[in-house]
Amino acid sequence: MKKILLNTVNLTFPIFLLLFLPPYKRLFASSWNVGGIPPPDNLNLDDLLDTQNSIADIYVFGFQEIVPLSAGNILVPENSNISMKWNSLIKAALNKRKVTEDRLPQKAEAGEIQRIYPLKTHSSINSSAPDFECIISKQMVGIYITVWVRTELRGYISHPSVSCVGCGVLGRLGNKGSVSIRFCLHETSFCFVCCHLASGGKEGDERQRNADAAHILARTLFPAETQQHLPRKILDHDQVIWLGDLNYRIYLPEATTRYLVKNKEWSILLQNDQLKAELRKGHVFEGWNEKEIEFAPTYKYDQDSDDYYGSNHKIKAKRMRAPAWCDRIIWFGKGLKQTHYNRVESRLSDHRPVRAIFIAYVEVSGPSKEPHSVLSNRFVDSSNYFISSRND
Repeated sequence: MKKILLNTVNLTFPIFLLLFLPPYKRLFASSWNVGGIPPPDNLNLDDLLDTQNSIADIYVFGFQEIVPLSAGNILVPENSNISMKWNSLIKAALNKRKVTEDRLPQKAEAGEIQRIYPLKTHSSINSSAPDFECIISKQMVGIYITVWVRTELRGYISHPSVSCVGCGVLGRLGNKGSVSIRFCLHETSFCFVCCHLASGGKEGDERQRNADAAHILARTLFPAETQQHLPRKILDHDQVIWLGDLNYRIYLPEATTRYLVKNKEWSILLQNDQLKAELRKGHVFEGWNEKEIEFAPTYKYDQDSDDYYGSNHKIKAKRMRAPAWCDRIIWFGKGLKQTHYNRVESRLSDHRPVRAIFIAYVEVSGPSKEPHSVLSNRFVDSSNYFISSRND
């Protein structure tokens, strides 16, 4: 693997040398099980997006249970009213900030290329030139994924397509399963998998979740395109991000789990996390990665409360559900660096949303013609920075 070492690069470094840096994009991914609750008109997505602190180039939003998983809804793959409402809220949140003047951000993390974004203030969302555009969205029953990109990148994106896999009733219906989206940005292929795997807290239920994941990997197939050698399977893409309600629980008695959660003993709990255990055993997601979890379990909460379900003894729970990290974001491939992984404190449903930030390498054949692609949009931290090329 070829490597270039840049020593003590900073903003006083000859600016033309930055042209030799490969292009990187900032990518935001989130997952949220909204429990069949339609979003209120005044739902504030600012905390989820965190655009006050950073703005990405690509936003991927994955939802589960955007409709209740009733028998009637299972037979109706799409409810455009709900999905359009989510997209309307996302559009408003991403595009309510307009440029007024430039400023430099604070010093970047060591080893991370960051974009220099202008200072933005609130203004009308009805601009003829929005900051972000939706390039593709797809719903299958309660699973919904929507992808938004910076407007200046729209012309460099090609071959967007979707593939849906049902793993629910009869092993085929869409109450459980996945919706996957793929596209190419310049010469790099991306795939995003939004899933809802089998539920259940009994011993052995994790095997059905493993089976669901295996079925998704085996059955997801993107359409072939004439004279295009495009990846058709999930793992054939350059960079893959899998997000959703994976539903993996914790291998501990419920009382022990609740005690450890109360005392914030995350390391002990994570040693007994089903997904991590199944990964170690090689039963699922071989070769995949997940950044260290440093936040509380995301499931299951009382409605509109910060209390875990069943922790309030005055309210009798129908079924006890121990806290767990059901909501996850994992990734596969080369050219991705995950910089953030956390949860968001929304009380809309019994799950807390999770989000991740990635720095993604994008291969460009020939000089990039993106507006201000290097000189005005990026700088390098003053610490040593290694760049790994795509040539292994």
